[in-house]
Amino acid sequence: MRKYEVMYILRPDIEQEAVEAAISKFEGIINNGGEITKSEVMGKRRLAYEIEKFRDGIYVLVNFNATPEVVAELDRVMKISDEIIRYLIVNDVVA
Repeated sequence: MRKYEVMYILRPDIEQEAVEAAISKFEGIINNGGEITKSEVMGKRRLAYEIEKFRDGIYVLVNFNATPEVVAELDRVMKISDEIIRYLIVNDVVA
């Protein structure tokens, strides 16, 4: 398994229950064949520029170990999720 890091920004207008449901949905995908080493909800922050008419977003950072198949499934689900404004999955390589 490889180390990965995903940061995603949730829409600021969704309720707290929907935020928790989205986070648990994505963590469930990761746990289905991988393991989460660190998960941090960074809270609502101002975006550098407007995205889809939103000026703020709820940032979430997750470090995890997984196979490439799990990452592909996570990418697929994040692409079609309405809650997410932006996301980025990177290979977490320590120099």
